[in-house]
This record gives sequence, C-alpha cells and structure tokens, in this order.
Amino acid sequence: MLTTRVKASSITNLTDARYFAAWEVEWLGFNLNLGSADYIEPHLVKAIKEWVDGVKIIGEFDLSSADHINEMVQALGLDGAQLGMFTAIETFQDLEYATTLFKEIVVEKETTETSIREHMTDFAPYVKAFVLNFEKNHITLPDLGAGAKLNKEELILLCKSFPVLINMPIDAVELADLMGELSPLGLSVKGGAEEKVGYKSFDELDELFELLEVES
Repeated sequence: MLTTRVKASSITNLTDARYFAAWEVEWLGFNLNLGSADYIEPHLVKAIKEWVDGVKIIGEFDLSSADHINEMVQALGLDGAQLGMFTAIETFQDLEYATTLFKEIVVEKETTETSIREHMTDFAPYVKAFVLNFEKNHITLPDLGAGAKLNKEELILLCKSFPVLINMPIDAVELADLMGELSPLGLSVKGGAEEKVGYKSFDELDELFELLEVES
C-alpha cells in the first residue's frame, strides 16, 4: 500500500497496467486523444480493463466535446475523465457519466501562482483534482527556487488550498522529500512504451514506490 494517491497516465499496454495495479495506484489513465503519441485504441482500453482489478479507469482527453467524452465513458465503462488545459467550464458542466474528473494544468516557466489559483478557483466545483504538469516543459525542483515565477512556497500554498496531483521530472528521493513538504493529494506518473512485448524496466518507478510504500 502506498502512502499517497497515485494516478498513472498514458497507459499504452497491459504490462504497465498490471504493474501499476500491483502497486495499488488509485487511477489508471488512458490517452484517448486521436493523433497523440500516447494514443491508445478504445478497444484496447476495454481489453486491458478486464485484466486489472482494484483501480479506477480514467479516459484522458484534451479538447474533446462533452458528447464525445460521454460516449467514450459509457462505451468503455470508464470511471472518470481527465480534460485538458484549455477545456471550457461548459464542457465539464455537460458531462453526464464520468463520476471522477481531473483537469490538467500545464506549468510553464512564466506561469505564476496567481494564474494557477484563479484557474483552480474557477474549476474547483467540477473536479476531483488538478494535475499540475511540470513534466511537459521540463520544470524541475531547482526551477522553483527564490525569484521564480512560481516558487516552492507558493506551490505548498496551492496544495493546501486545492486537491493537486504533482507531475514533476525529479528523482525518487527528491520527490519523496517534496511530497512531505507539499502534502498534495497525490502524484501523477506516466506509463511508457514496452522495450519488447510484455517487458520493460520499471527500476526508477520501483525506487519511487518503495519510498512511498507503507510497511504491512
């Protein structure tokens, strides 16, 4: 059992899905944005879903319409959906079937605490958590130092005010320490391509999960 909630994103294969399920992550995310590098065919999501237990299945969308998301949630039996940075509030309001909703916020070098807080305040009534994506623009822990547009102290305050999942490219020890300081709702980590069918290395994730594991 892990000490914090984890959402595994961009799952593309059964190997990833079974690995994360074995670590008892709370959510498995599947990228359903046609044309995305991490896109997975809906029929494969449905097949993988049958092989894993104890996890909630989340469809990851970007600027899809509410009608399309509702259709996918029903067709695949999804537990919820993650919507993109620029998805309008109206789309969230028109979702009928997804019971657990996430909103991604992509953090850039010039992103300020004020802009994130305003965004979160607007969408907070509709979401389970905000996924703060530092990974996309390669923003690391040292980038949140004094003088940064968004510093660590401001991030701590955001995590106190809103449900936040952190997605950041730092090593396991740094991330475990950071989790202790931030106390966010949890983490967002990413799946990846298999090195060959049925095999891939999980060494880095193993190190992270072992640090977050509760002794039974």
